[in-house]
Amino acid sequence: MMISFRALVRKDLQLFLVDRRALLMSFAVPIAIGSFFGYVLGGTGDQANASKIPVLAVDQDHSAISSEIVSRLSGEKALAVKPSTPVKARAAVRKGSATVAVIIPPNFGRDAGSAFFGPQQKPEISVLYDPSHVAERSMVAGILTGDVMQAVSKEMFTGPTGREMTKDSLARVEKNQSLPVEEKKRLEDLLRSVDRWNQQVGQSADAGLSGGLTVPFTTHEEAVTARQNTQYNGYAHAFAGMVVQFVLFLGIDVGIGLLQQRQRGLWKRFRAAPLSRGVLLGSRAVSAAILAFFVVQVNFLFARLIFGVRVEGSMLGFLGVSAAFALMTAGFGMLVASIGKTPEATRGLAIFATLIVVMLGGAWIPMFLFPQWLQKLTIVVPTRWAMDGLEAMTWRGLGWEAAITPIAALLVFAAVFGALATLRFHWDAEG
Repeated sequence: MMISFRALVRKDLQLFLVDRRALLMSFAVPIAIGSFFGYVLGGTGDQANASKIPVLAVDQDHSAISSEIVSRLSGEKALAVKPSTPVKARAAVRKGSATVAVIIPPNFGRDAGSAFFGPQQKPEISVLYDPSHVAERSMVAGILTGDVMQAVSKEMFTGPTGREMTKDSLARVEKNQSLPVEEKKRLEDLLRSVDRWNQQVGQSADAGLSGGLTVPFTTHEEAVTARQNTQYNGYAHAFAGMVVQFVLFLGIDVGIGLLQQRQRGLWKRFRAAPLSRGVLLGSRAVSAAILAFFVVQVNFLFARLIFGVRVEGSMLGFLGVSAAFALMTAGFGMLVASIGKTPEATRGLAIFATLIVVMLGGAWIPMFLFPQWLQKLTIVVPTRWAMDGLEAMTWRGLGWEAAITPIAALLVFAAVFGALATLRFHWDAEG
């Protein structure tokens, strides 16, 4: 019996290795797609090569303040700023060649300066944006607010425009008889203090506010992983997602292969050998698990050599998750064979189901984008546990204990799939 078992396993492995389509789908395709998605998701974390938000800046004012705003926007590392005109900027945003366009209107510097110290109407900067990039629009709006505040305050406190407008505002306040006495006195004191400050700045090169008002704190950005100095590698997530997807496709091929054997009458021959149902399904499951485990290791080896994806956590945990996922894939393939009636009808339905569970497992897009109820529902999706386990052992750098739950969940799915496949298995072609 063991000789027959080993012969069946060896036969399955040999058939897989000579099948060019299976080799292409299991190795080349996930490597190519994983490389692409990894690059899109940030690659190795090199911010210098990170994509920037394309922004068009239209300066219709050409004042010291508006020029300072455009200069500060251009210096932002997250933005790729180019000058434009109102008509061209609107057309570019409409076509999608620019994400955001910032239009500074005429007289903005003068009006913003007047509104800085008084109740005058505030000027308006137009922000045109592509509605499919709401997050980028919010980011640009936040940056723009800070840059405008710095540019206006810098000019008002230290620039020639500010000195002129301060004196002009002081003269108007002194002549204004409609203001309450106390409010008028406070405003005059403020403007005289600003005027004295401007005079001091003109006499000294060392001015504390020469750069304008700024946010009174800084931030320290840190990507948190279990191990210090471990950078997030976008290729780790991309390869985990593509490996999960295409290894499940391998499971489908295994199940379809069994159905094709049944159509050709091979199952009845195996039965006459005689071979038990357990030997036939068991040998097929073992060969599928070996192939699936091998595919996972080859893909991550490629990711390690080419893109620097490391197993930052427990290597034992990584191998355990890989093995458990391979067994789950084998059980899935057996279930496909036991449920399906014809290879043609079964393949389409199995591929559709696989794509659904791959999507719900977070292989394509992060699960935090899902609604809360859907995030909770994914605990019944095996791909979610495969993704959690592979990511925990690679870029998250977690220890063996973090692999225990994903391994246990995948083994439960493997056992359930295997049990259902055994119960539903039929020798004859009618199923």
